Amino acid sequence: MGMRLDKKMLFIYNPKAGKAKIKNKLADILDVFTGGGYEVTVCPTRGKGDAVELVADRKPIYDLVVCSGGDGTLDEVVTGMMQSSFQTPLGYIPAGSTNDFGGSLGLPKNMVKAAEQIVRGKSFPCDIGSFNQDVFVYIAAFGIFTEVSYETDQDIKNVLGHTAYVLEGVKRIPSIRTYHMKVSWEDQVIEDEFIFGMVTNSVSVGGFKNITGKNVKLDDGVFEVTLIKAPGNPVELNQIVLSLLNRDIDTSLMYCFRTASLRLESLEEVAWTLDGENGGSHRDIYIENRCRAVEIRVPE
Repeated sequence: MGMRLDKKMLFIYNPKAGKAKIKNKLADILDVFTGGGYEVTVCPTRGKGDAVELVADRKPIYDLVVCSGGDGTLDEVVTGMMQSSFQTPLGYIPAGSTNDFGGSLGLPKNMVKAAEQIVRGKSFPCDIGSFNQDVFVYIAAFGIFTEVSYETDQDIKNVLGHTAYVLEGVKRIPSIRTYHMKVSWEDQVIEDEFIFGMVTNSVSVGGFKNITGKNVKLDDGVFEVTLIKAPGNPVELNQIVLSLLNRDIDTSLMYCFRTASLRLESLEEVAWTLDGENGGSHRDIYIENRCRAVEIRVPE
């Protein structure tokens, strides 16, 4: 029986992701791709920014671009895709310590099974966030907990629990850093002091009961925005911690809304994280949902 490799794939992987667990699986993964009729070009990344460059500068000969690594690797590949002048469907084999987005898409945790789904599955057009000149796949955040790195083993799914936990610790500190911001979206403008904010496009991040219910979609063209106001006193701080842990909106302490785009302006530089990676410091940010901008392979 002859092998017909009639399609081309660019396969980018981060050899260091998730304690280098791809090493033992690489041969099996490539076997799945070849069995699916793909001639594969394999590129291990060596450092930050490699995946962005590989994808942005790729030739238009590939039918599929696949990446394996953590969410940081996926973020780089999506960034490169948005920077290039043409689109190619994307496959993702989660291999890092943080694979929140893989979970949102229902991708298998087993790497070989994930490879099989890429070959057999279907393409799902997914929303992507643009953040000034940058992009993010599922979360852009600033404030209290973003200074505490959650890249280690903190699964981003627990963002709110983690934020509450950080706030618990903060109760003993006389002052929490607050950010004075003007936020505008659609026909609304608010100006307030905030300790934390996040813009998310993911089923498993955020998830306040009253705002999202079961209807958070990854392809509906809108983000969920959560902005937590600076507490005026210890009682309010307690209330914030409780509502975060219970995932309940307390409108007197936070703003929660959905929008396709928003602008955040501040007088001082504010540090942001995008998908768990450093997003730089900014005074003026425009965030826009690029509806169904990237096609990602998901299980049938």
